[in-house]
Amino acid sequence: MQNKTEAIKQALREAAPEGKLSCTAARKLAADLGVSPRQVGQAADELKIKIFACELGCF
Repeated sequence: MQNKTEAIKQALREAAPEGKLSCTAARKLAADLGVSPRQVGQAADELKIKIFACELGCF
């Protein structure tokens, strides 16, 4: 599980270099990585990356 978490965090760092990511992009990232939006949200919280324009209340 640790490797998957690190992969999510690395993908988030690349997708959100300025510390923010749209909800649409976060959901796509989750789908691309084969993980739940919740896992992406938790990793984003740990990295202090803000999810904006949330459409479904996922994050």
